Amino acid sequence: MANVAFLGMGVMGAPMAGHLAKAGHDVCVYNRSGAKAKAWVEANGGASADTPRAAAEGRDIVMACVGNDDDLRAVCLGEDGAFAGMARGSLFVDHTTVSAEVTRELAEAAAEKGIAWVDAPVSGGQAGAENGQLVIMCGGAQEDYDRAEPVMEAYAKLSRRMGEVGAGQLTKMVNQICIAGLVQGLSEGLLFAQKAGLDGRAVVDVIQGGAAGSWQMVNRHETMLDGEFEHGFAVDWMRKDLAICLAEAENIGAPLPGTALIDQYYKDVQAMGGARWDTSALIARLKALG
Repeated sequence: MANVAFLGMGVMGAPMAGHLAKAGHDVCVYNRSGAKAKAWVEANGGASADTPRAAAEGRDIVMACVGNDDDLRAVCLGEDGAFAGMARGSLFVDHTTVSAEVTRELAEAAAEKGIAWVDAPVSGGQAGAENGQLVIMCGGAQEDYDRAEPVMEAYAKLSRRMGEVGAGQLTKMVNQICIAGLVQGLSEGLLFAQKAGLDGRAVVDVIQGGAAGSWQMVNRHETMLDGEFEHGFAVDWMRKDLAICLAEAENIGAPLPGTALIDQYYKDVQAMGGARWDTSALIARLKALG
């Protein structure tokens, strides 16, 4: 059993930390708003701390799942940051979806203090976190991944090392690029079915077992047809992720014309008041077009 700190008690971090506690790990949590950390302790046991540094002190592994690049810097760096409380030889595992740039920056800062780093963004959404069925894409040295993997097993359906530091974040970018295209295609197909007078559910029953099938089709078609977009991963967060993808694509010379276009479609959804709708809300934009 590991001695773990977990930073970030949002819709992903809180259940992930809960699975660690249920697995028998000694967990101390931190959240920017302390009430969430205290509520987690009441529900799961363990301990909470007022700063990332205090949460990290004496811990072998520190994990984080926060919002964006700046949030990750805030919990890692500075007098009250986790790095200030971590001992040489300890390990930082980052589950946040952030840029490859900040990943490399913070991994270097960690290395200067003798702290190992694994970037480990996740896919599976809030339901995957709650059910302990996340897919985890990791970057870092093999020996560091080998330390992290048995602990992450508490909430993982699949975990794999994809390469050195940054490879996990780059793999997550591929994931988000593919999701954007899948959801747009599914939205267009479902709207076409409805306009053609077909039963959308019956259509999906037929085609989901063939070449058109996808996780998005199986798990989102009914709520998309019903105009319900409450599955947790908000359009705002998808636009954050796609901005990371597009910036990195420019850096490496990878053209992403479809992704850039769909990012603008999500911008339209935001303008419709759908900033907190989930990513399947692309169909709402199409319906608004008539």
